[in-house]
Amino acid sequence: MRKIIHVDMDCFYAAIEQRDNPELKGKPIAVGGSDKRRGVIATASYEARKYGIKSALATSVAKKKCPRLIIVPPRFDVYKSVSKHIREIFHRYTDLVEPLSLDEAYLDVTENKLDMKSAILIARRIKEDIERELNLTASAGVSYNKFLAKVASDYNKPDGLTAILPEKAQSFMMDLPIEKFFGIGQATARKMHRLRIKKGVDLKRMSKIELGQHFGKNGQFYFDIVRGIDNREVDPDRVTKSISEETTFAEDKVLESEILAVLKKQSNNLSAKLVKNKIKGKTFVLKVRYKNFETITRNKTIDFFTDEADHIYKSIEKLYKALKNEREVRLLGVGMTNLDTELDGVQLTLDL
Repeated sequence: MRKIIHVDMDCFYAAIEQRDNPELKGKPIAVGGSDKRRGVIATASYEARKYGIKSALATSVAKKKCPRLIIVPPRFDVYKSVSKHIREIFHRYTDLVEPLSLDEAYLDVTENKLDMKSAILIARRIKEDIERELNLTASAGVSYNKFLAKVASDYNKPDGLTAILPEKAQSFMMDLPIEKFFGIGQATARKMHRLRIKKGVDLKRMSKIELGQHFGKNGQFYFDIVRGIDNREVDPDRVTKSISEETTFAEDKVLESEILAVLKKQSNNLSAKLVKNKIKGKTFVLKVRYKNFETITRNKTIDFFTDEADHIYKSIEKLYKALKNEREVRLLGVGMTNLDTELDGVQLTLDL
């Protein structure tokens, strides 16, 4: 049985800003773009979250929810430097580290460099190292698989440490609100509520066939996780599975000629990223967010790998024209998935 730790920094960007500027401590702050330039929130302090401020929220909406909200422009060079230090701390204990982002990672400490038997003790020491060396707090979850470790790290934030032991896993899951299940987003949770699935015990009553009928291929995932089944390994060579370009406009766009010009530029930029990193893909993705924040995605898969801008743009252009509407557009994005980095034997670290 494996010993897995999931470490998640608490309000990472915002916590760094409050650490580096004492005047911001205890105040509702958010790291993100200006409300005057159609910015969005990257992360918010706990003081701001009390007002419903969260990531991906438009800065203008956030300011209405909390007029005292302090917007701090992001400093990604600083965040990356801190993230590097945190990963150095992780590697003192194990080299089986799978970063998910700058501020969270899985660690497999079944066998570790210090030959420590207790994963809970390792998690506690990692938290202490981070606080002592960086003056930041992290929450950690400990369990026998990745799913439960992730759920545990989010269970008692901030500065939490939760362990879900094998003999307690089932009872823990049965009483867990469905919204707390990692991998179940807001839309899926609403659908589950309509099916009278509100807690783990309700989800477990559903058969594999029923879950497949309602949730497609994700049904198998939901069937397994509510039973504490997750056989994914911690992968230190985890590869990127998608790559994209997005633009939020200062003023909404409605003219097709303007929108297509942006999509062409994004396609060129995406192609340049792919070429630089020696990646090719087969599935093109279009993302459109309208003035009312409704967001849609469309995709098209071809039968060969490509990184050529012309291939990307022609497919994206067809996807956009197929929408057949003239609504005001707030955001546009193009992306590529089904990458050749996912082929056997290919390992790649992207610096984008």
